[in-house]
Amino acid sequence: MNIYVGNLSFDVTEQDLRETFEAFGEVTSVKIITDKYSGQSKGFGFVEMPKKGDGESAINSLKDKDLKGRKLNVNEARPRSSGGRQGGRGPGGGRRSGKGQGGGRGDGGRRSW
Repeated sequence: MNIYVGNLSFDVTEQDLRETFEAFGEVTSVKIITDKYSGQSKGFGFVEMPKKGDGESAINSLKDKDLKGRKLNVNEARPRSSGGRQGGRGPGGGRRSGKGQGGGRGDGGRRSW
């Protein structure tokens, strides 16, 4: 079972997370997500536990528990949606309306090319 752990203090290490979750069963992997340029924690990570029952116990017990001054946000991780990264700006993926880009109505339908 893959578990999302959010609201992590920047002081929390992967070893801290491993030790916290091992109280509920075997942990196969721990990953804190970091900024690729600075290496600073982004404040969330993932813990993999092979037994679903152990993972559910960990989620129920650790939700809102304090770890290094922050209340944990813990739940089952959702799989990433297919299709890769989205534009993030709603419909159109951040494209502009076309005004000022030569494709608007300002040319009266005539193209200079």
